[in-house]
Amino acid sequence: MLAGIRTVELRKVYTSPPPVAAGGGGFSFRAPGGKSKQPKPQITALDGISLEIRPGEIFCLLGPNGAGKSTTVGILTTRVRPTSGQAFIGEHDVWLNQVAVKRLIGVVGQRPNLDFNLTAREILTFHGAYFGLPHHERMKRAEALLERFKLTDRADQMVRGFSGGMMQRLSIARAMVHDPQVLFLDEPSAGLDPQTRLLLWEIVREYNQTGKTILLTTHNMEEADTLCQRLAIIDHGRVIALGTPRELKASVPGGFLLQLRFGLHSGEFLERLQKLSGVREVRVTDGVGADVYADRGGSLIPEVAHLASASGVELHDVHISEPSLENLFLHHTGRSLRE
Repeated sequence: MLAGIRTVELRKVYTSPPPVAAGGGGFSFRAPGGKSKQPKPQITALDGISLEIRPGEIFCLLGPNGAGKSTTVGILTTRVRPTSGQAFIGEHDVWLNQVAVKRLIGVVGQRPNLDFNLTAREILTFHGAYFGLPHHERMKRAEALLERFKLTDRADQMVRGFSGGMMQRLSIARAMVHDPQVLFLDEPSAGLDPQTRLLLWEIVREYNQTGKTILLTTHNMEEADTLCQRLAIIDHGRVIALGTPRELKASVPGGFLLQLRFGLHSGEFLERLQKLSGVREVRVTDGVGADVYADRGGSLIPEVAHLASASGVELHDVHISEPSLENLFLHHTGRSLRE
């Protein structure tokens, strides 16, 4: 049975006491009994996220660090309890049917959590045993996965000597041993070399072609554009854009983004810039910069330079980018995915 993913108004608010100041300096105000009167801080990680991920789909959550991607995955994989809202894997409510959900999912976290006292083969076969696979079946699957992830020559070595890329490959292989219907990959390509990243993308596509649902979080825009059939861009715990990569790139005003830097500029100059043919939108980024969204890229530069010269504005730098997911993100949030 194919399984999709659904969330309904998911919210998660973290509360934690402030750190104790080193050295004991400063003042603190405490109620009788020694309890502080200061309220606990509240950090809203998710602010009402609703998603419908179809069975058999590769879906991406794209956003900067701290946007809420990992918290969403944590809730869907039973590791984080939501403050409110609901989450479903297939027909199962994640928090009402945790055992059933865990049988349907495979999870790869941001950092490998392998047992360094085991060999690669033992890690895979032990994981298969945990999910009740017969001995012959788990040995067969382990062998096939070791071969597919190019780990056969290191299969009987302890993983403490593995490189970061090898550990990540083994972590993904482990998540696939019990053939889960839904595979969660939390920033799987972070820190990987280009060859390993391409191998990972190939394996993810192959697994998806067997009908499996894959939810992948990333802040790598190339990965989202290349691999995912649909994606949601999230920031500050909210969905700010949803659709296919092509749809989202086409929604950027004009498509092209010209990032300009000047010595100084004036409001009058920006108004004249806005009136150039093909310019859709001009946004001031700081006292010496502006983002120009336009229907054309390179052909617009001579006109910008001429206008700057005629206005007595010194043009210091120009950067042109074609329609991309990063342009979309910058348009919605005004900040880079890499912050």
